[in-house]
Amino acid sequence: MKRLAILILLTALVGCSSSKGSFTKYDGSAKASYYADKFNGRRTANGEKFSNSKLTAAHRKLPFGTKAKVTNLSNGKSVIVTINDRGPFSGGFDIDLSKKAYNKIVDRKSRKNMYVLIEVVK
Repeated sequence: MKRLAILILLTALVGCSSSKGSFTKYDGSAKASYYADKFNGRRTANGEKFSNSKLTAAHRKLPFGTKAKVTNLSNGKSVIVTINDRGPFSGGFDIDLSKKAYNKIVDRKSRKNMYVLIEVVK
């Protein structure tokens, strides 16, 4: 009986910790890319050491520290990232994701251009 109560409690807690929350739409059709491995260890615009294994992103206008939910428009997968760098500055891209963030939402069949919805976490 005690195990059942613990299982129910844990299930409820896991359900509450999902990416559900309050979001404000920022960009409905942004073009996303990811950082090349050569940037690992370099300093980002806010002074942090960049790592492709973290859930971070670069954006030209969103303030540093902003939590943003990035959703792949082709498959509905989403990830929450922290803005810690400026860019991207080439290729007509709107947001640069760390490889970890990119791989969480990319459609494995098409790794070319990814269009995403960007929402700011309230």
